[in-house]
Amino acid sequence: MRMSPPPMFCTKVFAFLAGTIHAGGEMQPLALVCYERLMPGSQLVNRLQDLNYRVLALAEVPRLAATVQRESPLLLFIDLATPGDVCGGIAMLRSTPATAHLPVIGFAPENAPGLLASAQAAGATLAVSEIAVINHLPQLIEQALRVD
Repeated sequence: MRMSPPPMFCTKVFAFLAGTIHAGGEMQPLALVCYERLMPGSQLVNRLQDLNYRVLALAEVPRLAATVQRESPLLLFIDLATPGDVCGGIAMLRSTPATAHLPVIGFAPENAPGLLASAQAAGATLAVSEIAVINHLPQLIEQALRVD
């Protein structure tokens, strides 16, 4: 009798496969970055591209859930200082079965610890400063993608 893997594992594997494409013979995972502030948003986009990610940028929080469902990214990065109900968007993703598996990395200015706490309460996988997201990006990605 063969045992099937846990549902969360299957969901994450499917999300990984759905969030990648073949480009020049390589798999390029898709990262969605939601931001309005040019810095650190554009820096993050450039760093992700350097790590061989395909990047889709989004500036409007109200379009977040629909974009995630349509594009099936491997990861979501969200600037918590973006205007709109960012934490409500994170909570909506967590409460929707089709998107609940998505690792969400929220980032905010150093002087906004309340945004980080709110993002964690809303269900963000990680909530870090904008300096940390740039300086420790590979480690944060690895931690966010870890299957529990």
